[in-house]
Amino acid sequence: MNQPVSNAAEFTVSELSGALKRTIEDAFGHVRLRGEISGFRGPHSSGHCYFSLKDQNARIDAVIWRGIYGRLRIKPQEGLEVVATGRITTFAGKSSYQIIIDTIEPAGVGALMALLDERKRKLEAQGLFAPERKRPLPYLPRVIGVVTSPTGAVIRDILHRLQDRFPRHVLVWPVRVQGETSGEEVAAGVRGFNALEPGGAIPRPDVIIVARGGGSIEDLWGFNDEDLVHAVAGSAIPVISAVGHETDWTLIDLVADRRAPTPTGAAEMVVPVRLDLLATVHDLAHRHEDAMLRRLERLRADLRSAARALPTPDEILSTKRQRLDLAGARLPAALRANARGLERRFSQIGQRLERASPRLAAARARAALDAVGERPRQALSALTTRLRPRLDDLGARLRYLHAAGLRERRALLESRFSLLRSYSHEATLERGFVLVTDGDGALVRDGVTLRTHDPVILTFHDGARAAQITDGADPGSGAKPPAPDDADTGAQSTKAASRKQAGTKDAMTKPAMTKPATTKPAARKPAIGQGSLFDL
Repeated sequence: MNQPVSNAAEFTVSELSGALKRTIEDAFGHVRLRGEISGFRGPHSSGHCYFSLKDQNARIDAVIWRGIYGRLRIKPQEGLEVVATGRITTFAGKSSYQIIIDTIEPAGVGALMALLDERKRKLEAQGLFAPERKRPLPYLPRVIGVVTSPTGAVIRDILHRLQDRFPRHVLVWPVRVQGETSGEEVAAGVRGFNALEPGGAIPRPDVIIVARGGGSIEDLWGFNDEDLVHAVAGSAIPVISAVGHETDWTLIDLVADRRAPTPTGAAEMVVPVRLDLLATVHDLAHRHEDAMLRRLERLRADLRSAARALPTPDEILSTKRQRLDLAGARLPAALRANARGLERRFSQIGQRLERASPRLAAARARAALDAVGERPRQALSALTTRLRPRLDDLGARLRYLHAAGLRERRALLESRFSLLRSYSHEATLERGFVLVTDGDGALVRDGVTLRTHDPVILTFHDGARAAQITDGADPGSGAKPPAPDDADTGAQSTKAASRKQAGTKDAMTKPAMTKPATTKPAARKPAIGQGSLFDL
């Protein structure tokens, strides 16, 4: 059965998607769309944002590119009702349409207040609104910094109020106080004043006033910026917030060190009234002068009272003068009595010195020495004559005993040295034995440890010679060496007989002292076996 032929145009999927895209973009272009943000999870890893805008009946996908998101004054948040401005387009990969957003504004005051409350709770959790962070204002600042618009009425009100109360040096940081960039500019002004160096070309303010006139919540929204709140919290200079009227409030009011109801109120807070201050100073000066005068008058009266109670100089000196006269009258008699006492003491001392004169003592000692000097010499001469024979006899006996002791110790030393000589290996080598060591210098105690062609060193009593094992059975193979001939047997018998005649001393020598039997020195006939010192 043949199907009917249609004259409808045939499109590919891509062609149809492109046609729909052009139709929708041409028909709508830029639109303002009101809805609630849904499915927002923050920026993607690429920096773009993907979410949806919905109302009670429908929803549309939304995209914010990375560059646009960084410039947005109001960031998208889940559940926030906004008015988005952008262009409608299609996404062929999903066969869906979407809005590419350029700007976002909160949909009404209720949305802004909800966003403001949420931001307030967030910053309060960071401790930025804590009362202990507030710093006192300087009593009389030398320089006042004002962050506000240079063309508005606010700066004129502040300057006029300062001129009336107490003229001060004012620095103005010009900013926009309304619009998308107002919060960023005010934050830059606060940081800029803090960046000034004390004592520099531009004086650093002692206090900062952030001021703006009244307005709606949308007009004051720049002063709720998070970056501005952090800038005020990090300021090293005290900050006064004077934004709006008495009933208006922003986040900067909560973080500032002091909040003023109006910009004029901020000027009144920052400086005192000069005339009142002068009057107070004058009043205090007068009170201080009156107090000093009363104090001086009271001290003068006390001095006069004390002066009346004091004695006169004549009364003070009369007693002293009378005592001086009495002492002057007694002085001559006292001096004469003192002179006589000293003369008596000198006479007594002279008599004692005369009796204890060294010359008299020396004469008496010399006479006593002359009387007894002859008797000790006679007694000493008799004692020497009596003891001389005994001392000569004792000296002779001592010399004899010393010589006998030396001869006895010399004989004992010679006998022990002869015994030590007979026990040494040098004596054994002199009797015809040989000390055998291998190529490493290790002592050879048994012949079975040597193999053919092993190098050995033969130590004789008159020197050492190098040798090499040339014949005889290999100890490692287990075969026995060939039997010696009659001549060798006779030679060994003769050697055995000489060993027996050597006595016990030869049997006590070291086992390593052996006759060369299996070695061949350079000019000797090779031997078959090797005897041991203990095979006697």
